[in-house]
Amino acid sequence: MTAFFMHYCKKIKQLFFGLSLLFFVVLSFASGNSLHIRSANLITYENDVLLNADVEINVSAEMEKAIQKGFTFNFLIEFQLVRPRQYWFNDEVATTVQPVSLSYHALSRQYIVIRNEQQRTYPTLDGAIEDLSIIQDLKVFEKTDMEKGESYQALLLMRLDHKKLPKALQVEGIASNDWKMISQRFEWTPNILK
Repeated sequence: MTAFFMHYCKKIKQLFFGLSLLFFVVLSFASGNSLHIRSANLITYENDVLLNADVEINVSAEMEKAIQKGFTFNFLIEFQLVRPRQYWFNDEVATTVQPVSLSYHALSRQYIVIRNEQQRTYPTLDGAIEDLSIIQDLKVFEKTDMEKGESYQALLLMRLDHKKLPKALQVEGIASNDWKMISQRFEWTPNILK
């Protein structure tokens, strides 16, 4: 009798584990919205230091519907150059924030990406997202801001700007994770001064 009961408990435990694993997998795919920085580097052009990065962006079906209904989504690309300090806070050398927006124009049936007051249009959402996911030649600071012999840390983050979400989505965003898009904090040591 005890062996039967133990076997039964073991089966219930396995079933519970399988169902909870399935639940977490479904939850991770259900949200659908994600930002992930794949790579980033700094290059110099004359005295300017430019940022190039590649971001993987996935939008959920719900966000896609909101874009097609005319909602504009504003993203922020946040770059920071710091000088690490051992016993104190890091010394902030340069900070740059670039806004980028994604919207849909129903009359022309075009998706619009606005970056640096330059507007680009695309016939598909995938094309617009591909443009949004490439950060190219963004001036982040000047070469003279760095000193030879010092070590620096570059930080990059991309996120959906919640303050500029339409009011209807701001209210929904408080209770839902659907509108919380933020990348990981991508860090690297730039090798500009040689």
